[in-house]
Amino acid sequence: MSGPKTFNGWVCEGKGESLEWKEMPLRAEDDYSVDMDVTHCGICGSDVHTLESNWGPANYPCVVGHEIAGVATRVGKKVTNVKVGDRIGVGAQSGSCHECDPCKSGWENLCKGTTRTGTYNSFWPNGDKSFGGYADRWRGDSRFVFKIPDNMTNEIACTFFCAGVTSYGPLKRHNVNKDSVVGIMGIGGLGHYGILWAKAMGAHVIALSHNDKKKEVAKELGADAYVSTSSEEDLKSIKGKLTHILCTGASDDFAWKTFIPLFKPNGTFINVSLPSWNFPEVPPMMLSLSQVNICGSAIGSPAEIEDMLKFAAEHNVLPWIQKYPMKEAPKALEDFNKNLPRFRFVLEN
Repeated sequence: MSGPKTFNGWVCEGKGESLEWKEMPLRAEDDYSVDMDVTHCGICGSDVHTLESNWGPANYPCVVGHEIAGVATRVGKKVTNVKVGDRIGVGAQSGSCHECDPCKSGWENLCKGTTRTGTYNSFWPNGDKSFGGYADRWRGDSRFVFKIPDNMTNEIACTFFCAGVTSYGPLKRHNVNKDSVVGIMGIGGLGHYGILWAKAMGAHVIALSHNDKKKEVAKELGADAYVSTSSEEDLKSIKGKLTHILCTGASDDFAWKTFIPLFKPNGTFINVSLPSWNFPEVPPMMLSLSQVNICGSAIGSPAEIEDMLKFAAEHNVLPWIQKYPMKEAPKALEDFNKNLPRFRFVLEN
């Protein structure tokens, strides 16, 4: 039996336009598609950037939201990983080409094909637009849909699908463990997750922030120490001690000379932040003599998402969330833009 043809969601018709609750078309069904009644959707900074076309012109009209959790209501005949009635979730990516080298090697998040599909502000291979989870219903590719562990609620699970894996993936990939000393730059939506993950992996965790405003909350999250990066004395106390830095946010006065000296030999600087400005050039002499690795990371592959959900369930990793009714999405975005989240906002149907 075929599923519904439409959904209702918070639609933005153009840059600077207010969100309106409207009926919109669902993508066409196929053998791999899954329908979900949305119960929860996390709010991500990417939503705001897209609504305001900060990363380039958005494909208006758009419905944002890519931290989606709900209940499966229909599955295509080739779907094997979920069934009707399962609690499921999807993150920032909903499709890939499955043919390019990254896809074939298990890095679908780095797909180089022309059919890579973002959960919103993108297009499916058949030309239908993709719409996100500020809505009552979602339809997408089962190969990017994941069962939520039995001991995890949907309201907690939804934020794992973007912020969670964006911070978990690179820490796991770069072997953070009990012997690691990890600096977390930026104590916000991503940074609070960074502290939670690194601690669960057994690392000694040092929160790094511009001032002391978030010192107490960082310790409450589990950080072992707190360093103000504007304090020469604080920075001196950790010089040459870090194995990793996860950069989830930095101000536009960022300087490599501040952070590279903090590393042990062969340390790793991981960037998951996407600011509107560019990092400065890295002085070649400083880079060579420090023997520091500088890299970035983008969301996570399906395999990493599965691994993350299992790890979170086993270690009882619990993000800090604040809920708003789905009908109050515009108010939630207004509060989000005032930097009020501690640390993830979640919309609930």
